[in-house]
Amino acid sequence: MDSLQLFLDQFKARGEAETIWLKEIFGFISEHLCPELSEPAPLAAHDVVTGVCAGQLSVCLVKKLQENVAVTHVLPVSYRLVSVSALLSLQHLACVSNLSWTTNQHRAWEKEAELPGHQALPRVNLLLIGCLKEGRAGEWRLTDASGSVRCECLSLSPLWLNRPVFLPHWNYIPHNALGQNHEVRGYVELIGSPALLCPGPEQGLAASLGEGAGLSRAVGVREAAGLLYNRTRGQRISVFGLVASVCPQLVVAGTTFFCFWLTDESHTVRVLVKDINRQWWTQCVYVGLSVCVTALRVCVLRGWRGNDILCVTDQSELHTNYTHTDTLLDTPPPHLMSHVDSEDCEEVEPETDKAGLRMKKSRVISYQGTVTQVVSDGAGLYVIDRKVGLCLAYQPTLRRKLRAGDSVELHHVHFLYRPCPDFPPSMLCTCLRSSLRVIAFSGVGGAPPPDSGWLPRLLLEKNTGVSEYLWTCHLSSKLAHSLVPSLLKEQSVAVLSWKLMESVWRRGRGGRRDIYSEMLDEPHTCPLSQYTTDPKVHQYLSISALIGSLHSECWSSVSLSSLLPPGGSSLSRSQLNTALAWSCRTLTSDLQDGSQTGDALGRRPLLLVGMLELPTQTSEPTLQLRDATGAVACVVTETSPEGGQRAAFNSAWIGCLVCVEQFTMVTERFLQSDFPSYQHLDQDKYITNKHCRVYLQFSLDSLHILSPSVAMATHLGQRGEELGSDVTDRKQTLEAEETERATTASRKRRREASSVTVTTNPVGGGFRPCVSLVIRVEQKEGVAQKNTAAGLKVEEAGLTRCFSVKAVVVGPVVSWGRDPKNGPVTDKEMETEREDKVVLVLSGGSARWFPLLQPGCFYRLTAPNTQDPRVLIGRGVSGQRGVELHTDPTLQVRSDWRLHTLTRPPLQALSPTVLSVSEVLDSRSEMVCFQAQVCDRIRLSDRTSSPGAGVCAGVRLTVWDQSGRSLQVYLDLSHTPYPPGLLPGNTLLLSAFQRRVSRSGGVYCRSLPVSSITVTSLGDASSARPPSAPMMHLGVWAVRDQSGIVGQVRGHVVCFLFLQLEWSCSLCGSLYLQTCSSSQCLSTSSVFQSKAKLVMDDGTGEAHVWFSGALVPPLLGLADSQWEGLQRALRVRGHIRVTPRGRSLVCDSDDPLLHFLLCVCSSDVVCRQLSLTCRKTNQQRSEEMKRFSRGERDFMTRVTPPLQLTCLHLEDV
Repeated sequence: MDSLQLFLDQFKARGEAETIWLKEIFGFISEHLCPELSEPAPLAAHDVVTGVCAGQLSVCLVKKLQENVAVTHVLPVSYRLVSVSALLSLQHLACVSNLSWTTNQHRAWEKEAELPGHQALPRVNLLLIGCLKEGRAGEWRLTDASGSVRCECLSLSPLWLNRPVFLPHWNYIPHNALGQNHEVRGYVELIGSPALLCPGPEQGLAASLGEGAGLSRAVGVREAAGLLYNRTRGQRISVFGLVASVCPQLVVAGTTFFCFWLTDESHTVRVLVKDINRQWWTQCVYVGLSVCVTALRVCVLRGWRGNDILCVTDQSELHTNYTHTDTLLDTPPPHLMSHVDSEDCEEVEPETDKAGLRMKKSRVISYQGTVTQVVSDGAGLYVIDRKVGLCLAYQPTLRRKLRAGDSVELHHVHFLYRPCPDFPPSMLCTCLRSSLRVIAFSGVGGAPPPDSGWLPRLLLEKNTGVSEYLWTCHLSSKLAHSLVPSLLKEQSVAVLSWKLMESVWRRGRGGRRDIYSEMLDEPHTCPLSQYTTDPKVHQYLSISALIGSLHSECWSSVSLSSLLPPGGSSLSRSQLNTALAWSCRTLTSDLQDGSQTGDALGRRPLLLVGMLELPTQTSEPTLQLRDATGAVACVVTETSPEGGQRAAFNSAWIGCLVCVEQFTMVTERFLQSDFPSYQHLDQDKYITNKHCRVYLQFSLDSLHILSPSVAMATHLGQRGEELGSDVTDRKQTLEAEETERATTASRKRRREASSVTVTTNPVGGGFRPCVSLVIRVEQKEGVAQKNTAAGLKVEEAGLTRCFSVKAVVVGPVVSWGRDPKNGPVTDKEMETEREDKVVLVLSGGSARWFPLLQPGCFYRLTAPNTQDPRVLIGRGVSGQRGVELHTDPTLQVRSDWRLHTLTRPPLQALSPTVLSVSEVLDSRSEMVCFQAQVCDRIRLSDRTSSPGAGVCAGVRLTVWDQSGRSLQVYLDLSHTPYPPGLLPGNTLLLSAFQRRVSRSGGVYCRSLPVSSITVTSLGDASSARPPSAPMMHLGVWAVRDQSGIVGQVRGHVVCFLFLQLEWSCSLCGSLYLQTCSSSQCLSTSSVFQSKAKLVMDDGTGEAHVWFSGALVPPLLGLADSQWEGLQRALRVRGHIRVTPRGRSLVCDSDDPLLHFLLCVCSSDVVCRQLSLTCRKTNQQRSEEMKRFSRGERDFMTRVTPPLQLTCLHLEDV
């Protein structure tokens, strides 16, 4: 009590509040600080510390408070002392405390410290005192009797160690990025120097360190470098110099150490700090600091080519801010850059080509800036000054994570220009030689989200290049948001991203990293010395981002005039709007035409990651690729065993997490318009409705399986392939073992089974009985909206998606203890004497299997949660007595039943009969199944609907085969879903189509309610071009009875028979003379149309060839300007018809325009050698009787009419 009174007497309290405050100060020091000082002090502590009493410490503390408070001679009674344990347990928010701030100074600091998206730390009136002591792995801790907290300082002095201190200005961060370890749940950031609460010695040694090792015997770096080569056993030296580099702290084989370099004007020496009691030096030394290190010994560092190095001993001491009495350290500090000129840096970097890669050499610089963004704390990625990227992944993880607002100083950091297009062009990367120092703590709160740092661990294991690592980090951050959170954990996302990087970049693992050479060698070499740049590296997009980009660019990337065929300006009103009704835009994933894409897609190849799923009841009847952001329809094919393409059929792909690297993005545009003519295309008022749809096309062979489904793991195991998935190795192994045990168990129980069903006991997981049936699909109908009676809502009006499949039952119904999925077919599943047929009806939820059911394939139909085999036995159709029914039994497939593809068929499948276009044209069958390639399509609108409805009644496809013969197919889509993939270039399988003959004798096909369309091969617009038409002789072609065939004819133009040029009404087609000649038509728009007919001879016969539209000007040899002048000349008169009368060009008219056209038709420019691609018209006239008169005699003879051809393409020979 006397000590307390003596303490109170020294400070005259002005009131009761100050008296209570002083008593609390004294009591707090007695309770929390004195017990800490009374403990046995370590060897490095000073004797004066142990003898300090509570009264002296209290007096010293109050004086320090009065010195730091803003208002002098006033006690800061609003501040209170807080113990370390109370700070850690009660302070849950980041805060700042500064005793010297006034209110205006605090407001100015808040305004300066705030960053976009971050608020300044709130101020608290708390005081911290304690002893600064050494912690684990070289950290400094503020300790009192209640506990300790990690203390981060901007510049530490060895004189502060084991001394009682008062912190006048500090930040408290309640948790770090990990937020899991209670021992590191919070730390204090010491801003400025602490106030010592007891006197101490000045700079110097506390005790004698031995002969020749004192500060007076210290030598410079030059002399120390000489002693390295002439060392004396047992010699200890003291060295002073400037710190040139500070390597990060490493832990190798349980040993913690770090290195730093000392330099003078011309020499450098390396100092190795391996002593566990000297690891706290790592926070005391920094580049540019003048130091003196005593009691160093020369040793050989194993693993570093046998070079000598100075090593710290247990008697070594560190003296900072050292100035030698004889020699002044005038070595200039390294030049610090505060900005980077990207253009200059790019020019001076040497570039070489190595193995087809663009290699660059990095530059080593020093940089100072402010952290403005924490990209990924666990991956060690930040942004400095809003424009420079920072990568710390090639160094050990920092003890204190960088926060937005920290000012940092980097030395010996590698500058890289454009190593990854997903990051800022200018990147700074640290290696084991680089040093990073925080020179000003951030004043804003908000800790980064938890990040376990799996990517740096993989980098340490794989040792890949910085470009690959940056791309992987960006991909990992995107996948963490776009994949279903319940599907993958944080570790799995990191491993998944790394696996994707290895498959996309296709680079081998880097060499072994030599840490000693990286830290100590000169010249410096490390993994960052060279790096690759690839501006065309893949870009990852989520499903929603891809769909949104394609929708936004659907109409903005095209002009309506570009959608018209050549000669579109001469189209009539109906032809014009029909041509605009449907259009398509396709983009490949490599974006070869990337100049036409928007900012969202960019110009880099695209990459998609998602799970393959079956369609829902409301989506399109195709497979879907889904992630957490959305889903997109997919037209999918795969390679057949014969080497060609076929439609996807393997159900094992369902549930697989895949990476799609090569795909085609399809945007179909639907436009309902009423444009009067070509000149009105720029007026949007004539557009009544427009919309689009987006889907993808790809082959399963181009997918990378990232996480296979259980069925896929079984399928790959049957193929003998190694799964090799780091993400799901354990899952795949367990599933493979369970499948093998299930197969073994079923074989043991075959003899005990009956002839109708086979029962196997449950294996592996829980008991879930099921029954299965092996079938072979023979025919599949198309999906349609039909009226069914199962589970309909009132608003659905009884319509649901439905289709049926005709199949052959391969064996009996088999009972299982669990779902056999796509496991091998057992013998009992094949025990049958005859093959029964069944019709499977799939509606509602079960209709989702439509994309995978293909004719000729085997499937296992499974009904879960039952052991009754009767559920899989089809029911026959009952009829009247005495009436014999020839129908197959029907089986209604429920929504919870599953179909598993059997890729190893138990029997040889019979391929259905598939015709070609030529065979369809020559066939007499009414129902046909054929395969053909789409070359053109036209949308058929429903004229009975309202103008703005935009209803598509159907589609007319023009298909052909390799022979060049074409066929038109009409699809009725009024009650069926709009099938995707009906694009020029794609090959389709059209099943159950009706073959019909038109009135003109042409053959066409149309769809029926049972018709089905399957995309069997993917192509593009270039593949939609017809194969080279065969050369045809006119004499031979005239006698062939084939319609629809396209041939190439090469011959000479004999003469013109007919030429007609006219302006016609775009609405009704009547002659247009200033106005429409039809009194009932009020149209004010016209189009220019042309037709021509000539005789062509190739030596084997003659043919009459028709030309129209854009083919007439090149036929006449007229330039564009001449053709436009001819149109203007006909504007007034409206039309002209030229009949050259065969080979005798006789003209009785005085019309100059008619004379001009006659001269053109008879000129050598027109009567020339041509190569024409023609189609034989369907209406060929038969032989007719003609009368000829010669003198007084008349002759009757049969005359064969000339061959009638329509020109499709014209080329000069």
